[in-house]
Amino acid sequence: MTPKPSGAIRRALPAIFVLALVAGLFVVARLPAASAQERSSLAARFRFTELPIALPPGLPQRTVRQVNPAYQHIRAWISSVGAAIAINDIDGDRAPNDLCLVDTRSDSTVVTPAPVPNQPPRYAPFVLDPAPLPTHAAMAPMGCAPGDFNGDGLTDLLVYYWGRTPVVFLHRPGAAATLSAQAFQPTELVPTTPGPNGAYQGKFWNTNAVSIADFDGDGHPDIGVFNYFPDSQVLDPEGQPNVTMNHSLSRATNGGGAHLLRWTAATTGARPSVSYVEQDAAVPPAAATGWTLGAGSADLDGDLLPELYVANDFGHDHLFRNDSTPGRIRFSLTEGRRGAFTPKSMVVGRDSFKGMSIDFADLEGKGRFDMFVSNITTSWGLEESNFVWRNNATSTEDARRRLDRGEAIFDNKAADLNMAWVGWGWDSKMADFDNSGRLSVVQATGFVKGTINRWSWLQELAMSNDLMLAEPHMWPKAEPGDDIAGSQPFAFWVREDNGRYANISAELGMTDDTPSRGVAVADTDGNGAQDFAVARQWGAPVFYRNEKAGQGNFLGLRLQRPVDGGADGAGSPAYGAQVRIRTADGRTQLAQLDGGSGHSGKRSFDVFFGLGAAGDRPVEAEISWRAVDGTVHHQTTQLTAGWHDVVLTDVAQEVR
Repeated sequence: MTPKPSGAIRRALPAIFVLALVAGLFVVARLPAASAQERSSLAARFRFTELPIALPPGLPQRTVRQVNPAYQHIRAWISSVGAAIAINDIDGDRAPNDLCLVDTRSDSTVVTPAPVPNQPPRYAPFVLDPAPLPTHAAMAPMGCAPGDFNGDGLTDLLVYYWGRTPVVFLHRPGAAATLSAQAFQPTELVPTTPGPNGAYQGKFWNTNAVSIADFDGDGHPDIGVFNYFPDSQVLDPEGQPNVTMNHSLSRATNGGGAHLLRWTAATTGARPSVSYVEQDAAVPPAAATGWTLGAGSADLDGDLLPELYVANDFGHDHLFRNDSTPGRIRFSLTEGRRGAFTPKSMVVGRDSFKGMSIDFADLEGKGRFDMFVSNITTSWGLEESNFVWRNNATSTEDARRRLDRGEAIFDNKAADLNMAWVGWGWDSKMADFDNSGRLSVVQATGFVKGTINRWSWLQELAMSNDLMLAEPHMWPKAEPGDDIAGSQPFAFWVREDNGRYANISAELGMTDDTPSRGVAVADTDGNGAQDFAVARQWGAPVFYRNEKAGQGNFLGLRLQRPVDGGADGAGSPAYGAQVRIRTADGRTQLAQLDGGSGHSGKRSFDVFFGLGAAGDRPVEAEISWRAVDGTVHHQTTQLTAGWHDVVLTDVAQEVR
């Protein structure tokens, strides 16, 4: 018989446990960082040229927004979001070399070509104006998401706002030889009736995130719209003072929350149209009213119905299992499992952090989707933790069984990978910028730039009683000139040989400390090197051209579904299609066609893999997709390095 511990020992066990836990956390925190020599060696694998992005002339250059009178004393805080950027093929030249961005200085949504060194823009940058749809002065764009929403093979643009429901700018066929504002027809996403003199009198949505995917599996793109503030006149200096703030810093559920819009019909031609209907109770009501800043989707269990992750500020993020059927969008809630040494906030669905963004990718190269979630991680400020949610399912079948019973299949490994702390995090994108087969991570950072450090006031707010927080007048001042995490260059995380990551943005010369918000990624000139662009809050956006062109060590796929009468054989992006490759050196990678995820940055529709030293041999690629009728297909083929255009019907057929 094993002897029982004495009473004194039993009473000491909790303290012993706490000391052991603290010691373990200290050891993790003290893991060695990359040396200067190692960081220099890592940086040598990359080379980028920073280029300015052309904007229309004469735009205003404001530095703060007008706000509701109740928010006047925190107008810098209220003005801290909205910079956004997306890269895609908008003009139809078969290259993702066009940008759609939101410039907060002018509250304008701009379409402009990606810059090319020593060459003038291919067309004049222009502003997307929702007129003749009803508008009002107290609204501002927050993001732009490209997509083919009416299925005619042309790229449309979804613009979402504070103070209004989103607008779809449908691309008219053959509108002009050169891309311009006249090529787009503003269309309501949510039907509304104009008021007197054409004034807007629809819903006052305050949207900061969208996720675009075929959620119900009918072959058409659905749209998740996720709002921050509840419906209210946030930006109206003459608005009603019945506005609110979050009623908690760790479990707020009084935000604008989720709206899932299901595609129902569309027309093509000179006057295109598209119709959506909001799917009632698409997500469990108790999880539908967060303060959402990021959203993303990916199929985790092999049925090609994408799961949905919603990143909420001031409270629990949520991972939803997709239970939809064609014509009916339904999600159920999942949660992670807590171990003996796992803090509650490190469990999927139970965290109390400030979720700012979400990106899905196969970070570990194991043929499974992991997740990267940005949070506030400023040292001597609000030091929470980023999340690197590692997919711990052993197989697709294991993922399906566990999701069926409501169990999330992720563990947080951010500290182990040295990616837990960076600053005030925002949008993030995982991508292979050196074609090594290993993903790097670009992460936007920074909050409010000024000259007076106000961290002490924010700390007082963090210590205050939740019963006070919903009242805007109880918040400490955050006005022009105040600074909260205002000088943080964005991060460029690169994997070391030991499996940990180092932020080498300084070694790459990426030291501008203007607060950044959105990140977009694409191979804009088709040379096998992925470029990226960054949107800055109250600063000019910037483009980073990748000078390490691919040398037979990448695989790129443009996956499309056929469309009737598509211009010049154009197809529609195969939303949610997945590609799993196996290279000749035995490695597996998984990627998807991302219809639009994150905070305020949107990558191109291309599926891209770095092949490393295996690029000189054929790659086995398993392509999985839903056809236009919603049926699921899988096909395995051998592909050589380079770009491939593939049309997906009931078979995957390469076209030239």
